[in-house]
Amino acid sequence: MIPAAFDYLSPSTVQEALSALSEHGDEAKLIAGGQSLLPVLRMRLNAPGVVIDLGGIDSLRGISEEGDDLVIGAMTTHHEVRTSDLVRRHATVLAKATDEVADAQIRHRGTLGGALAHADPAGDQGGAVLSLGARLTVAGPGGERTVPADEFFLGLFETAVGEDEILTSIRIPKHTGWGAHYAKFVRIAHQWPIVAVAASVRLEDGAIAAARVGLTNMGSTYLRAGAVEQALVGRRPTEEELSDVATLAVEGTDPPSDLNGDADYRRHLAGVLTRRAVLAAAAAPEPGAG
Repeated sequence: MIPAAFDYLSPSTVQEALSALSEHGDEAKLIAGGQSLLPVLRMRLNAPGVVIDLGGIDSLRGISEEGDDLVIGAMTTHHEVRTSDLVRRHATVLAKATDEVADAQIRHRGTLGGALAHADPAGDQGGAVLSLGARLTVAGPGGERTVPADEFFLGLFETAVGEDEILTSIRIPKHTGWGAHYAKFVRIAHQWPIVAVAASVRLEDGAIAAARVGLTNMGSTYLRAGAVEQALVGRRPTEEELSDVATLAVEGTDPPSDLNGDADYRRHLAGVLTRRAVLAAAAAPEPGAG
C-alpha cells in the first residue's frame, strides 16, 4: 500500500526538531532509520500529518568515550555499532546482539536509538542495553534528562520518552574485559528472536565475580534476570555448577504465546539459552585478545 499523504520536515538540530514537535503536536511522528515506521505507514496503521526526519541531525550520530562510559548517539546505525572497536571492547554483548539484527541492508539504515525508542520486546538490542545498566538521555522543552534503562522501557512499544521529547544518546558503563555472548533462538534466518539472552560475565580466579543477564521476548518489555545474576556470583562456569542456575531465568517473566511457541515453551528456552549464554560468555576471550 501507499502511505497516506504527509508533510515532511528535515531539521538540522535537536532544537529545531523539538520546535517542530511542539508546533505540530499529535500530528507529528519522528523517523530515525525508518525500518520500523515505514512499514507501519505503508500499511496505514498510522497516518501522521507531519513526519520529522532526524537523519540530518549530525549531533545525534557517533560513538565516543567519556570517562568510564561509552556514549552512542541515538542516530548511530546498527552497522556502525556492530563494527565499532569501542563497542566491541567496552560493551561486547551489545556488539554481538547487533550482529544478529535482521540483514545487512537494515543494519545500514536502522539506528540504535530508533530501535530502543520503538521498544519492541522482541528486538535484539534492548536486552543487551538493559543488562549493561545503560542510561538514556532524552531532550525536551525543559532541557535534557537521564533515564536509567530499567526505567526507560515501560511496556509493549512504550518508553519513558514523552510526546514532546527525543531520545538523543545512550550512555553505557564500560564493561571492559568482560566475556559476553548473545544466544538467540529463531526458526528462520533474520527472524525476531523467539527468545534471546544477552549475558556478560567477569571472571576472577576462574570463578564468576559479576554477571549481567538480559532477556528478550519474555514479557511485554525487556527484562533483567536478577536472580540469575546473583546466583552466578562465586560459581565456576561449568555445566555442573550452572545446571540449576538457568532455571532462575524465568523468575518474574510473563512470556507471550503465539505461532512461534507458547509461554511454557519460551520458559524452557529461556533456561536453556541462559545456561548456554553464560557458559559461552565465560569461555569468550577478552575483546582484542590474540
